[in-house]
Amino acid sequence: MINETIKNAIQENSEEMVAIRRKLHSEPELSWEEYETSQFVFNYLTELGIECRKTEPTGVIGTLKGGKEGKTVALRADMDALSVEELNVDLPYKSVTSGKMHACGHDAHTSMLLAAAKALVGVKDQLPGSVRFIFQPAEEVATGAKAMVEQGAVEGVDDVFGIHIWSQIPSHSVACNPGPSFASADIFKVHFKGRGGHGAIPQNSIDAAIIASSFVMNVQSVVSRTIDPQQPAVVTVGKMVVGTRFNIIAENAEIEGTVRCFDAETRDHIEKQLKVYADNTAEIFGGTATVEYIRGTQAVINGEESSELVRQVAAEAFGENVVYDEKPTMGGEDFSFYLDEVPGSFALVGSGNAEKDTQWAHHHGKFNVDEEAMATGAELYAQYAWAYLNK
Repeated sequence: MINETIKNAIQENSEEMVAIRRKLHSEPELSWEEYETSQFVFNYLTELGIECRKTEPTGVIGTLKGGKEGKTVALRADMDALSVEELNVDLPYKSVTSGKMHACGHDAHTSMLLAAAKALVGVKDQLPGSVRFIFQPAEEVATGAKAMVEQGAVEGVDDVFGIHIWSQIPSHSVACNPGPSFASADIFKVHFKGRGGHGAIPQNSIDAAIIASSFVMNVQSVVSRTIDPQQPAVVTVGKMVVGTRFNIIAENAEIEGTVRCFDAETRDHIEKQLKVYADNTAEIFGGTATVEYIRGTQAVINGEESSELVRQVAAEAFGENVVYDEKPTMGGEDFSFYLDEVPGSFALVGSGNAEKDTQWAHHHGKFNVDEEAMATGAELYAQYAWAYLNK
C-alpha cells in the first residue's frame, strides 16, 4: 500500500516544504484576498508540469494525470489567514502585516499539499488514475469550498481527502475516525425592539436590555430541555449590543450567536426554537423580536471506507502508534461541501508539542506549527492518493 518513492521524495523535499510554509506564514492573506498565495501555488504546480487553472477569484485547481487509466482522487488544502495579531514576537518568519496571521495552520496545509504534489509527480507513470489538487480560499468564512464546488473542483472526482494540522493532539499523530468529525456551524442574529425612555421612569418604557438578557439566559434550555441528550449541540451567544447611555432605557438590543451540532433534525429543531424563544420572551415584556438564521457549514461526516483507508495508510507509513482516536469537535469546517458531492474523509495531523511551544489553540496569536509534523501530513496526502488509486 505504501510507495517508498513517495516516502523518500517527501523526506528529500522537507526543507523546501518548510521554507514555503515560512514564506506563506510571513505573508498572510485573508479570505478572498489570497492573490499572491494562489499565484505562488499556480506557478509552483505549473513548474512541476501539472495542468492547473485558477478559479474566481483566488482558488487553484491542478490535475495530475497518471500513466494508466483509473479513478480520480482529490486532495484539498485551504490557504487563507485570519484577522489575528501575531504574538510570536521572536519568530524569524512572523507575519509582516499587523492584524493578519496564519493562526490556524493553512500555511502548513498549502505547503504540505505542494510537497505531496511534487512527490506524486515522481510516480506519475505508475499512477492508475488522476489526482486533483484543490487549493481553496476562504475556509475561515465558510464560503470557499462551496465556491470551488460550483466552479467544478470535484467534477469527475470519485473520492476527496483533506487534512487539518491539529495543535490539540501530539505531533505526528493521525486521527480520522469514521462518522462525525466537525459540527455544522450556523449564525443567528436577533433584534429585540422595546420602547426607550428615561431611566428614572421605567413604567413608561419597554426595556430591550431586559428582554435580551432574559433571552440569553433562557435560550440555553433549548439544548438542555428540548433535545435528546445523546445528540450533541451547542448554542452560544457571543455578542450583545444594547443601550446608548447609562440613564436611558434601551429601545433596541442586538444579539449574535452560533449553533453547532452534527444531526440535521437537531439543526432544524434549534433553528425553529430560537424563533419561538425570541418571540415569546419579547412578548412577555411587550416588545418584539426579529430572528435571522444563517446556515454555514454542514457537519463533516467521514465516510467509513475512506477513513479506514486513512488509518491503514497512516499505520503502514508511520507505525500503528501514530493512529489516534480524537473525539469530534464542535468546530466548523467547510470541507463538508465537498463531502456533500463525493465520498471521502477529513483527517487531523497532530502538531502539539509543548517543548516547541506549538500546543496553543487554533486562532490564538501564539499559534504555531511543529514543522517536523508537516512531513507526516505531506506524506499522508500523497500516500492516501496512491493507496486509493491502487486499491
